[in-house]
Amino acid sequence: MAGDESSISSLHRAVQVLRTLAAGAAEGGQRVSDLGKALGYTQATTHRLLQQLVDEGLVEQDAASRRYALSLDFFALAARAGEAGGLRERCRPALLRLGASLGDSVFLLVRAGFDALCLDRWEGPFPIRSFTGDIGGRVPLGIGQGSMAILAHLPEAEREEVIRHNVPRLTGMGMVDGVFLRTEAARVHRQGFAATSNGLIEGMAGVGVPVFDAGGRVVAALSIGTLTARLEGERLPVVVELLQREARALSALINPFDRALRRPAEALGGSGRGA
Repeated sequence: MAGDESSISSLHRAVQVLRTLAAGAAEGGQRVSDLGKALGYTQATTHRLLQQLVDEGLVEQDAASRRYALSLDFFALAARAGEAGGLRERCRPALLRLGASLGDSVFLLVRAGFDALCLDRWEGPFPIRSFTGDIGGRVPLGIGQGSMAILAHLPEAEREEVIRHNVPRLTGMGMVDGVFLRTEAARVHRQGFAATSNGLIEGMAGVGVPVFDAGGRVVAALSIGTLTARLEGERLPVVVELLQREARALSALINPFDRALRRPAEALGGSGRGA
């Protein structure tokens, strides 16, 4: 029993190393000392875990800088796992059609506990910033149009639980509090889509619509991110109609038991990055 517990502990620590390396991927790798400090592990423990991951082909070390980073084999494994549930594959044509029709960046979001996770995206020609960032990025439910579309269409008790959990996580985000989330969720639920520009990302705006399964439960969201000026005037209802049309078509295709809906991070190979 003690050996089993030790193995579970080592596995947990190794996964934490992988997640920390993924979060710092843009920095070109990390040193043993920096990883150990970030994780609260001793340098010896961190080095041992890294060597095990190197032996498994999931991590590599740059010979010149001595920094560690996720390996190409890791990303290849994650890419294959990302299609395991089939959700991304089924939704991809919708993202491509929306991207071609609208010329804006398109996102597929799914719920991941108290967060929304970006399962796929199509990059439009306009430079934008988004809350989730790239594929695998997370954002608390209620932040961003796609995320709010999911929150607003959850059953009332479930929605309230999410709001109570997320409010303490949103300190420092201006006017975003429990009152804002409840008011905005009620408005989005009434109108069937989210389309706000609350200034959290200057100059950026978006639209999000819920995607339901055959049983009528919200399981995902389609959204676009674009420049504020591109959603003014008569263009907004056109965008909403196109998104809702694709969302309705997807609902008939989505298996409510798809594991990508139950464990979206697993469908990305466990490599989800922070928003």
